[in-house]
Amino acid sequence: MTVGDAVHVNDRMQLGYSYLLEAPMGEEFDPSFTPHHTPVEMLAMGVFEGKYMNDCRNEFPADWFEGAKLSDTPDPSINYFGVKSRQPLSVWREKGWIIGPDLRGWFQWYCRYYLGRRLPETDAAQIKRWRAFSRHAGQIRANCDPGDIFCRPRQRQALLQWSYDPLI
Repeated sequence: MTVGDAVHVNDRMQLGYSYLLEAPMGEEFDPSFTPHHTPVEMLAMGVFEGKYMNDCRNEFPADWFEGAKLSDTPDPSINYFGVKSRQPLSVWREKGWIIGPDLRGWFQWYCRYYLGRRLPETDAAQIKRWRAFSRHAGQIRANCDPGDIFCRPRQRQALLQWSYDPLI
């Protein structure tokens, strides 16, 4: 996939959606957006109970899934910290957290942004949400002893799922 390519999406949640790649994969990010992990690293570490992207794998490069921890059913043991730490999509919808054409939420936006899609309004909103999520890292620093990676595992898993360093 290269700049100028069109990506066509046809999965269980989105049919007939297409977007253009406007930046090289993993490059030309907004300067205020500095994720700690790539989508590939996140999938390999264990996020979203292994269930997040099962039916939309054709949208992304095959090598993203070579080391991914995936499951046919949600399995918290797949998560890096072995805990459930996500809200159902229905909660995301109720709270208005689904922004733009990314019907699965923030991580889908991040995967598409990493791939090279740029939607200035949607990108600005999602980057603002990502920056606000850093408060969880502050809570871990304030409440956990340095090096105790077992302190606050749900918050650490959530940080990973937002591409922050959960081992802070």
